[in-house]
This record gives sequence, C-alpha cells and structure tokens, in this order.
Amino acid sequence: MADLRDLGLSEYEARAYRSLLKTGPTTAKELSRASDVPMGRIYDVLNSIEQYNLVRTQTASRPKKYVAVEPSTALDRLLEDKKRELQEKVEQYQSIVDELSNELVASEPVEEQFWTAAIGPSDTFDLLLERLAAADDSIVMVAADPSPQIDVRTVGESVLDELEAALDRGVPVDVLMTRTLVDELSANVGRRYRRTLQSREGFDVRTSERVTGSFNVIDGMEVCIQVPNPLSSGEIFGMIDLKDPDFVSEVYEEFHPKWREADPLEL
Repeated sequence: MADLRDLGLSEYEARAYRSLLKTGPTTAKELSRASDVPMGRIYDVLNSIEQYNLVRTQTASRPKKYVAVEPSTALDRLLEDKKRELQEKVEQYQSIVDELSNELVASEPVEEQFWTAAIGPSDTFDLLLERLAAADDSIVMVAADPSPQIDVRTVGESVLDELEAALDRGVPVDVLMTRTLVDELSANVGRRYRRTLQSREGFDVRTSERVTGSFNVIDGMEVCIQVPNPLSSGEIFGMIDLKDPDFVSEVYEEFHPKWREADPLEL
C-alpha cells in the first residue's frame, strides 16, 4: 500500500500532515495531540514539512497556526522533489562512470587463445551486444537466417544502436547477410538504415545467398560464433566467443571472397 513515506516523509512528518488535513488550521500543541507526535518533536516536524512546502502558517496569530496544503499540490511537490533527487543521483553516477572510464584501462591483448560461451537466446544476445560495444578497431557481422527464438525486430533495433555507437567511435562496420534475413527485419530497422546508417562513412551492408552461418569478427582478433541447436533445426543453442588471431585469419579467408561477390543492400 502506498504511503507518504514512500515519497520521502518520515513517520512523524506523514502523521502530522495527515492530521492537519483533518483538523484544519491548528496550533502545534493541538496538532501534537491529534497526530500523536510527541510535543518535544512537533516543532522540528512542522519545520521539516514546511520546508517541503506542505503546510502554510498564520504567523500573525499567537500562538502560530498551521494549515495543510491541498493534497494534490502537496503530492506534486513531493514528486518533483523526488525527481530532482533522482536526477542528481543520475548525474552523480554519470560523473563516476566518466571518471572510471578514464581510470580503468584494459591491458593490451595477449597473443593467446581465450574463449567463453553463452547458452540460450537471451545470454547469446547479451554477449553479442557486449562484444559489439567493446569493439575499437573493426566489426564484421555475418548473418544467415534468423533464429525463431530471437525476435529479430527487437534484436535489430538493439544491434543498430551498438553499430551506430561503434561508428561514432570511428569503428568501421561491414555486414553480410542473406536476403531472407533482410526481409525479416522490421520497417523501423529499414528506416533507420536508410536515414542514419546507409550514408555513414565506414558502414557497408551487402547480401549474398552464399551465407550459411552467423558469426561476428571483432577487431580482427575475436570471433563470436552462433551455435545452432543440434537437436532442433533452426533454433539457437548459444554463442562461443573465441579470441584467436590465427583462427580469425582463417575466417577472413572464407569471408573475403563472399564479401567481394555480394550485392550492396538497397532498401
């Protein structure tokens, strides 16, 4: 059940405001009795909710009287206070992230094999977006028919977000896909491709019916290979992320002839 404390008030503050709504203009002493807020605390509580702009005072009277602001106005003010607090937190965390981004520098990649894997559509998708976000030299994407377990319309939007971010970092992107996959993509993806990506320097998309698998090459030294489910045709099992420059060289030997023969994508 919602409570004024959820918007930042203390128990005593909430109790005092609710009581003021019932009593109308009243003194601190009378409010203490009505709200069960101890007399030794009532003035601090009233000062606090006055700072929230939840009460108005009649200072000309002796003793001073207090009246509650209308509930709709009071709730709007509490909500605005919370929004400001959250925005300040967002800015604080963004500042921390910016500072840490400059401080946390990865070591130079080592020339040795390393691999990891993701199992299932959700983890596979997360791993793909993570590795695209990590690219700082080049991205090559090769995609065959979509998996029925992954909504390519949603995935397409998220992948485009990462590709746009990569281009903003100066990372060139080459995408090779089947025409079947192009036809599966949403109208939104098509519009974004035409309006924001097609003319970008360093971005190239081609189609070929010779594409039979789905994989991504990151920075010329890392391959993310989509693994189909061996027990269910057309379903995705997972993804292997392999860092191995020698293996990447072999992948490029297979990729480049198909890329040269592929047709530029026109939507």
